[in-house]
Amino acid sequence: MSSPSPYVDEVPEGIPTTLDWVVLSADMATIHAAQRYASIVELWDDAIRAATRDEGASVLVERSVRLEVASALRISEHAAGRLMGIGRALVKRYPMVWEAMSHADITDTHATIIVDGLDELETVRAELVREVLALAEEMPTGPFRRAVRRIVDREREATIAERHADAVAHRHVRVEPGVDGMAWLTAHLPAVEAHAIHGRLTAIAKTLDDERSLDQKRADVFGDLLIDGETESLPDTARGIRPTVAITVPALTLLTGDGSAAQVDGVGPIPLARARELCGAASGWMRVLTHPDTGVVLSVGREQYRPPADLRRLVAWRAARCMAPGCGIPADRCDIDHTIDWHHGGHTDATNLAPLCRGHHTLKHHTDWQVTAQPGGALEWTSPAGRVYLVQPERRIPQFTTDPPGPPPF
Repeated sequence: MSSPSPYVDEVPEGIPTTLDWVVLSADMATIHAAQRYASIVELWDDAIRAATRDEGASVLVERSVRLEVASALRISEHAAGRLMGIGRALVKRYPMVWEAMSHADITDTHATIIVDGLDELETVRAELVREVLALAEEMPTGPFRRAVRRIVDREREATIAERHADAVAHRHVRVEPGVDGMAWLTAHLPAVEAHAIHGRLTAIAKTLDDERSLDQKRADVFGDLLIDGETESLPDTARGIRPTVAITVPALTLLTGDGSAAQVDGVGPIPLARARELCGAASGWMRVLTHPDTGVVLSVGREQYRPPADLRRLVAWRAARCMAPGCGIPADRCDIDHTIDWHHGGHTDATNLAPLCRGHHTLKHHTDWQVTAQPGGALEWTSPAGRVYLVQPERRIPQFTTDPPGPPPF
């Protein structure tokens, strides 16, 4: 770790630093954005009131206001329509969120994530708005977006089996013409299979050491597998690769059918029947059973792995993402890093391991950022300017204890 930054203590106490001005400017921009939303809604309401009762005129009100806003702000009508929709949602349906934004307790992006997420639900309770708002005031936008996705999925669990069955009935593959001799091949299929396919393409592509980009190699592997149906043209390291997907199933749900829905990493909730199928003997799945009340892990299917591979996978499963502030890179694309460096006495155990993407891994070891491990797998990052950011993992690893010696309590 390099020496402390020589710039941290130059500004006298009580005088705003340059970073303070950055934060203040961002807060003012958020407050102004909230006022912009309110003004757009007021403009829209005024136009509605001024419109005649003629049906044709009423239909044109929204289009007229959209063009007015787009022209005044020098943006596209699509962008203006987006501002109008978000503004009306905040002012009319989620006033608590608009109020928080108007005080810079949350950012414009947080507010947009809330609107986009909650608008997927048919009914939104005030308690649900307060729940996501509390998270918005604490979390960076990347983890917050995933948290809202989980909350929305949780609220929709009641009908997931019926909705999934209906959606599966509309699966298809299509080819659409592109340009310059190219075309789009798209498949609409269950998300579990889609993520598994993409995971296998990525795993094979990463074994190919040449000048092609990862996207190019993924596309080439995709074509080779589907056209030729075999991998003889690939190097030995690329053959036999299969996707690995983690599925989390509350034990009570798996055994009785009651309780929270099963979750697939990167996908969300899946029907119980599908979860039971995936928790069978099929390879390529890390089966994670959780306690029905606390959510802690009971089993990760240790029969599949050899140490230290199981430990690496468990640490990655716990974090789900890079453990740097606000980073959204999936843990399976990260390095598993010793928080206290091995050469400085750090241990190879879950309390001292966390996934970091290559960029943040390098930043941690070669800049003045300081990182310390906290209970439960959290990391505390202290910036060169002295600001502290606590990054929590998305899941927990259980702590198993034994009863203390002594007579039984009866």
